[in-house]
Amino acid sequence: MNLPNKLTVLRILMIPFFVVFMLIPTLGGEANKWIALVIFCVASLTDLLDGKIARKYNLVTNFGKFMDPLADKLLVCSAMICLIDLGRLASWVVIIIVAREFIISGFRLVASDNGIVIAASYWGKFKTVSQMAMIILLIADLGGVFDILAAVLVWVALALTVISLVDYVAKNVQVLTQGGM
Repeated sequence: MNLPNKLTVLRILMIPFFVVFMLIPTLGGEANKWIALVIFCVASLTDLLDGKIARKYNLVTNFGKFMDPLADKLLVCSAMICLIDLGRLASWVVIIIVAREFIISGFRLVASDNGIVIAASYWGKFKTVSQMAMIILLIADLGGVFDILAAVLVWVALALTVISLVDYVAKNVQVLTQGGM
């Protein structure tokens, strides 16, 4: 297993620890949110690193193509679900974001069955960065101006989620019109 794939597996292994520190306050009290925040940030950085390393050193594998986006979705969705439980994020926002992820994953599956590879777009990358920044601010829960910034980021992440969905579908509409559909 190459380094990018090990980083992806590490990201997946970090998720349960992140969830525990987010949702079980008896472990460390106020320190929990900071531990969870560090875990989330480190996991997010592994996402950046694994892709850069894989492309730079030509270490792209089928495992990485499949597991890297899955690891990202697991991390971000786990964080947002925890934030619902903590009352920091509205469930309807998470439903829209998770629905987009299911739609794109299904879309990519259909495309793959038709021999079409749908690469990540810049809109999708902007969406991921905005979601991660939103999650970081919501976990930190610093109050004051940071609450306003977090609220703005929720709306930015939501908008980029919808824009990236429309972009994927518009650029790849042939996936829905070709093959046995």
